[in-house]
Amino acid sequence: MVKHWRVDREEKYEIVEKWFLKDLEMIDGKEADTDNPYFDMHFHKVYNMEAYSCASKYTFARTLNKLNAMYLKKDFKIVNFDDTYLNDDSIWSSSNRDFLVVMRICFYASNLLCLSLCRLS
Repeated sequence: MVKHWRVDREEKYEIVEKWFLKDLEMIDGKEADTDNPYFDMHFHKVYNMEAYSCASKYTFARTLNKLNAMYLKKDFKIVNFDDTYLNDDSIWSSSNRDFLVVMRICFYASNLLCLSLCRLS
């Protein structure tokens, strides 16, 4: 964890605390259905954290998940996060599947348009 402050025009950073990924047991996003930048990191102690934004919270969780998959391959829990946003392959869909619904409506509308323009012999 890094503490950040500004002195005049100079930005300063200080490492306040360090953790090892191997000691991380779980990340709790607290509320998956709301735009909430708060989350908990469970080590031997629970640390309450606040990200810059909800998007940065998800980016952080994705990064930790990828690092774990690449190097540790341990049982790593990510709870109270929307799985749709944690997976890179589903970037275009939301928890309500809004994009998929719109695509299906467009598909049916284009079919109806084609059928209405076709001449029946």
